[in-house]
Amino acid sequence: MSDSNAAAFRDLKAALAGRIAAERLIDDPLRTLAYGTDASFYRLVPQLVVRPEDEAELQAVLAECRLRRLPVTFRAAGTSLSGQAVTDSVLIQLGRGWRSHEILDEGRAIRLQPGVIGARANQLLSPFGRKIGPDPASINSCMIGGIAANNASGMCCGTAQNSYRTVRDLRVILADGTLLDTAAPASREAFRSTHGPLLAGLERLSAETRANEPLAEKIRHKYRLKNTTGYALNSLVDFEDGIEILKHLMIGSEGTLGFLSAITYDTVVDEPCKAAALAFFPDMATTCRATIALKPSPVSAVELMDRAALRSVQDKPGMPEILRTLPGGAAALLIDVRGHDEAELLARMEEVQAALEGIRTLEPVTFTREASTYELYWKIRKGLFPAVGAVRETGTTVIIEDVAFPIERLDEGVLALTDVFHRHGYPETILFGHALEGNLHFVFPQGFEKPGEVERYQALMDEVAQLVGVEYGGSLKAEHGTGRNMAPYVELEWGSDAYALMWEIKALFDPENLLNPEVILSRNPTLHLENLKPLPAADEIVDKCIECGFCEVVCPSTDLTLTPRQRIVIRRELARLEALGAQATEADQQRMTQLEEAYGYQGIDTCAATGLCATQCPVGIDTGEMVRQLRRDRSMGKAPLARRIGRHFSGATRVARGGLNAAGAARAVLGVNLMDKMSRGARRLSGDRLPQWSPALPKASPIRVLKRNASGAADRDKVVYLPSCATRIFGAAHDDVESRSVMEITLALLDKAGYEVILPEMIGHLCCGMAFKSKGQYDEATHKARELNRELLVATQNGRYPVLCDTSPCTLQMQEHLDERLSLMEPVSFAHDHLLPRLSLTPLDERIAVHVTCSSTRMGLTDKFVTLARACAREVVVPAEISCCGFAGDKGFTTPELNASALEGLAEQVAECSAGYSNSRTCEIGLSHHGGIPYRSILSLLDRASRAAGGSPR
Repeated sequence: MSDSNAAAFRDLKAALAGRIAAERLIDDPLRTLAYGTDASFYRLVPQLVVRPEDEAELQAVLAECRLRRLPVTFRAAGTSLSGQAVTDSVLIQLGRGWRSHEILDEGRAIRLQPGVIGARANQLLSPFGRKIGPDPASINSCMIGGIAANNASGMCCGTAQNSYRTVRDLRVILADGTLLDTAAPASREAFRSTHGPLLAGLERLSAETRANEPLAEKIRHKYRLKNTTGYALNSLVDFEDGIEILKHLMIGSEGTLGFLSAITYDTVVDEPCKAAALAFFPDMATTCRATIALKPSPVSAVELMDRAALRSVQDKPGMPEILRTLPGGAAALLIDVRGHDEAELLARMEEVQAALEGIRTLEPVTFTREASTYELYWKIRKGLFPAVGAVRETGTTVIIEDVAFPIERLDEGVLALTDVFHRHGYPETILFGHALEGNLHFVFPQGFEKPGEVERYQALMDEVAQLVGVEYGGSLKAEHGTGRNMAPYVELEWGSDAYALMWEIKALFDPENLLNPEVILSRNPTLHLENLKPLPAADEIVDKCIECGFCEVVCPSTDLTLTPRQRIVIRRELARLEALGAQATEADQQRMTQLEEAYGYQGIDTCAATGLCATQCPVGIDTGEMVRQLRRDRSMGKAPLARRIGRHFSGATRVARGGLNAAGAARAVLGVNLMDKMSRGARRLSGDRLPQWSPALPKASPIRVLKRNASGAADRDKVVYLPSCATRIFGAAHDDVESRSVMEITLALLDKAGYEVILPEMIGHLCCGMAFKSKGQYDEATHKARELNRELLVATQNGRYPVLCDTSPCTLQMQEHLDERLSLMEPVSFAHDHLLPRLSLTPLDERIAVHVTCSSTRMGLTDKFVTLARACAREVVVPAEISCCGFAGDKGFTTPELNASALEGLAEQVAECSAGYSNSRTCEIGLSHHGGIPYRSILSLLDRASRAAGGSPR
């Protein structure tokens, strides 16, 4: 970068500093790289990342960039696949300020800001039996801004329910900073006054296009298919009014025409009754004929999968056996049917069966309504893209593109496309897609490092573009947006007249070409071959990462430091720099040092390492495991201390209880406010080395409650109770009406349910090892796990009796590392499966909150957790978008900002609740502090709402 350009970015940051907080103006080497990475196979590093929190701040950013002629790119979730959201200039990233929503017309419409996750929008609409129209496969992670900006569609959406068809209104900020709200008459009139030439230009283009019958007919033909290549030219033939044209041009414009600060969708009915069939056909031609036959049928989705696609998932757990025995040319259709009620569903299933009559299948077509099988079928379909990512050679990326053929020529197109891939040396390519729309995704691994690979890829894409866009009159981009990967081919697909029309549109909105330049439209014929992302081997744990970003939605540090994807990005860059060896320049060495120093806090210290990211990752990567390994490497010198603590663990827990007693005494003398102030001051003076005291810090737990003798009653079922070290240390909160410790509650509940409780020997010395493992002390963690394993085998008589541990994270740790003979259960699973049948419940007349811990989520206990809570209380609140609490053992004390960031917004959601319930004592401390209500063990709720079967409440 030239000195003048560097100076321009420094000047921009200085100018914005008066309007935007310093922590939201980011230009350090680590975070610009991390935040600048998206799911595509392109890499550009922004010079400045800005996180405006409202429209006024965003308008200020645009004004200052326009003054300096600096390009800007908008970023939502960064799950886009074609290079829409990368830049080497200014990246505007959406933060918490863009997540508001408003339900309209009793759910018939919804107004959403661009930072709302797609699945969250549907969660909000669920009580009304409705949803937004678009349903991309990434809906659990992608944001509304990206869905609208790419005109993303999906499995069931087709063309009838995409953003273009279901947009009601927009709030949009143009390149010159002007805000237009199409729902507000005053805003529309003001815009007509100030931007008359823009609207007149759009209306002129509309009139000219409609008068040009060959062009107008071509546009209509293109949008009978799924099509996101270029701008939404259908707006010019569908509308005559300038504001309506503008509104619909914004959909699919990928941030090149303006910024969508809010969108109002007309919602669609979410039919509750669902069924699916996985139909197998002998060859692709038969499969395509079946697709055409199904087109007029009342189906919600028809997903095509070729034999290579099915082969990529056939060996995964739970897959149907038939996948392994299909002949080489076979293909499948996943047929989804939905209805408002059972009668309608059955009638539609019969219509589908009738449509397929006479078409040869490899086995009878059978619909399932069983939830687990239905989900399995969709798991097969949704697992195809990551399946390729998981088996690719390290160092290669995964290319996914999506084309659309006219459905009547789908069988020809599939065969021709397959032939192209084979001729160019891509036999491993898999094909799948939304068959009813003629929409096919093709996925293949691609390396760019070896000689000739870039040229091979170019030759492939050139022929694919000619085949699909010209010979078949199809779409080169059906739903993923044009991006950088297809920008050089837009003119080839559309022709010179339509292409010139797109450039006119761009000039009307953005005459200086500052909004996301080189995306959608580009004069550079090799743009798609430049700035390719390196994916060097960095760590076996994460090398399969395809940087999709699906993990980010559940990561507690997303809004604080780095996400799992971004942690991997930086590890890869460090690996790349290290591999340079003697060839590294002084600048490379300096950059490596800067990244390593910053990564300590950004990547390692602020990772909760709970493994929740693995539940969202398409290839099951636990980034927390990589971080724990890095902690081990950093803490090798602390191994002797860890060993001393482990060997004298009972004494260590006594010291911890003594510390809590001392803190409680200080609290009583100083008061909460002064205690908090002094603690913060001491932590600041120590350079954040001292832990942060919390007002929610509880009393010490009374260990004496464990001194009890078994009754030895022969007629009572036995359970081994293992209180975790956390519950042996942390007792009840100081100000909570529930004054009993978790141990006291658990023992009382087990007595009430008629269990004989067995306590392991030397219980004060036992630990599952997780406290050591999370710090990277693997050797001591292993030692403690073996020690515990031995004692539990003795206590359970080699697995004869179940083990109840009162802390969910510890239970998961034990399940992963202890003897398989042991039946290890945490509070929710034990209470749901074993206590509920033994107790009589009277639900409390209370509104309560529940927090499903990371470990409970990983163990698949979310539904049981909510079911248990609803059996015990009148109303149960599960706070939205609160996943991992970020307390992570002791991070709530040592890195309190992680806990605070993860739980931002919790207090508002639980404000009307009497209390909250969870199954991890340390998590409950952080939840109480940031939620503003007491959080207790879920066993406390069950104890309060229950009585012994046939008896009175105790």
